[in-house]
Amino acid sequence: MVTLPININAEWDPEAAVWVATSEDIAGLAIEAPTLERLVERLPGVIEDLIEFNHPELAGLHDIPFKVHASRLEHLARAV
Repeated sequence: MVTLPININAEWDPEAAVWVATSEDIAGLAIEAPTLERLVERLPGVIEDLIEFNHPELAGLHDIPFKVHASRLEHLARAV
């Protein structure tokens, strides 16, 4: 059973230069995009498809909230 809101983790992948979204709440969710904004724009369509295939208990809901938790590690290079 999925609890709402759906929690989505977004992390920056510096090697691929993309944001990657995954979720323990929605089976099969794994997408990437060049910006966090684009990633969030793509999520509703992907979530809709995954609900249809993997989570029929949510199929009758008209409003399915999701929360994006974004994380990006950066480094400050300093002259010593």
